[in-house]
Amino acid sequence: MKHSTDRILTTHAGSLPRPADLLDLVQAGGAKAFDQGVHAERLRKAVGEIVRKQAELGIDVIDDGEFGKPSFVSYINDRLGGYEVDTVAGPRNQWAASREGLSFPEFYAQTHVASRHTHMVCTGPITYKGHAQLKRDIENLKAALKGVNIAEVFMPAISPSNIEDWQKNAYYKSQEDYVFAIADAMREEYKAIVDAGFLVQIDDPRLVTYYIIHPDASIADCRKWAEVRVEALNHALRDIPEEKIRFHTCYGINMGPRIHDMELKDIVDIILKIRAGAYSFEAANPRHEHEWKVWKNVKLPAGKVLIPGVISHSTILVEHPELVADRIVRFAGVVGRDNVIAGSDCGFATFAGSKEVHPSIVWAKFKALSEGARLASKQLWGAR
Repeated sequence: MKHSTDRILTTHAGSLPRPADLLDLVQAGGAKAFDQGVHAERLRKAVGEIVRKQAELGIDVIDDGEFGKPSFVSYINDRLGGYEVDTVAGPRNQWAASREGLSFPEFYAQTHVASRHTHMVCTGPITYKGHAQLKRDIENLKAALKGVNIAEVFMPAISPSNIEDWQKNAYYKSQEDYVFAIADAMREEYKAIVDAGFLVQIDDPRLVTYYIIHPDASIADCRKWAEVRVEALNHALRDIPEEKIRFHTCYGINMGPRIHDMELKDIVDIILKIRAGAYSFEAANPRHEHEWKVWKNVKLPAGKVLIPGVISHSTILVEHPELVADRIVRFAGVVGRDNVIAGSDCGFATFAGSKEVHPSIVWAKFKALSEGARLASKQLWGAR
């Protein structure tokens, strides 16, 4: 994993807005939409377009935008065996009874309706069966990189704890047995991404969102729960070089009051136990921008990298490059300039069809990110 050795590198959290025609295909056919030849070719072309777009906007560490997935988590429906469609649970709205929903019931009733995405239930031993789709995504990304000048490439994959939440357990004796079984299966995906020459990014919003969703749980309860999930994740990542792993966490809410987001100081030590070379987290929105100060009292382990969000998915305001630079410089001041890569708070299209931030605004934010990194580099390394 590259460090910012002579300038601040830029990256983002993974999901990016799909072109309209690709979005239509995903919404109509889900993860299987690209099994047909003509649709497979359109996906391949779209990945090439988004790779070039990132490079043109000055993003150094890029991915495929997760274009081959219907969302950052539901794509797993077609990649794990041992599951059946959950026909009992019906639509889910995890926010209604959350700390946020209880504090702002009218707001969340209007903006966070029940999810109608297909959920699964585990009814047998878990296996990994997504080899063909993963191979397709890897090959599309490799083909897209030809002739493109970037620093490094990553590919996101969902964490065991988020699968545990998305797909309910009706087979394993305990939740701990269940999450470790998921970890064993997902190891195949994580390892294949790294074996292909990419960094793997583990997407794990549930690690910090668990507190919001469970209003009866104390901070101590959430930490105890998180310790087991981190142990399971590390089990999945065993023997994969840490410098090939990025870890991303966020809070599950984009636009919202968010007064109940778990504070970084209450979970940072557990996050640093994860076998990863870099840690990506929210740091640009008004609920978390002050948390750069946490790193004054928390020692970043040697060789590790921070990827703080310096642009946010939680506002349509485009950040001024000088503000982006200020955010970067603050982090560089506490953990060292070489150990900071400028990122985004979260993805901008985690579910295909997300309309909270228009694509044109996303690209403007990415431009502000690269320009802000250039300004910060000038401050940190001197005029060039």
